[in-house]
Amino acid sequence: MKAIGVMTFGGPEVLHVFELPEPHAGAGEVRIRVHAASVNPTDTLFRAGSQAARLSGRPAPYVPGMDVAGVIDELGADADNRLKVGDRVVALVIPAGPHGGAYAEYVVVPAASVVLAPAGVDFPAASTLLLNGLTARLALDALALDAGQTMAVTGAAGAFGGYVIQLAKAPTAARWPSFSDGTDRPSVTSPCTKSHRPPSRPKRPCSTS
Repeated sequence: MKAIGVMTFGGPEVLHVFELPEPHAGAGEVRIRVHAASVNPTDTLFRAGSQAARLSGRPAPYVPGMDVAGVIDELGADADNRLKVGDRVVALVIPAGPHGGAYAEYVVVPAASVVLAPAGVDFPAASTLLLNGLTARLALDALALDAGQTMAVTGAAGAFGGYVIQLAKAPTAARWPSFSDGTDRPSVTSPCTKSHRPPSRPKRPCSTS
């Protein structure tokens, strides 16, 4: 199979296409025929060597990619009975794990890290869901805001910020997204003031209705 990986760590120029053996699903695993894999800051950090210590002793190339969307084409023994061959799915992938990352034609992952892709969502969009969405969910859980508290969301135009807004919307809280270019673009919230690092409180907090 074709995969995009690195022999040495560095900038984008170290990424190359490689021919690698096709992986196969073991016990409790599924194999996904990859249709889309997103690019996250964690992937660029991996490419630059952030996981070098975990990869020590393993032969290159190292394949990045933590978010994947595709179709299950192989089930290992004792795989989760929620899943079947032909399912459209999304999954979290651990590039430093035994099977490498998502920048490949096939990826093998534990069945527990796989969920069905939302109906009506294409593969490129679906591949952006899990890493940023789960990070946003965990961040909000850690904040543990009470009803009526106000939260400012900086970098709301990014995937993580967008998920924070969507997940945090509640009738009793107000949240202010900010966009780096100050443009009045569509938002996942109701109309509100959108500005980058405003000198004072925005004139109108986002509605959460």
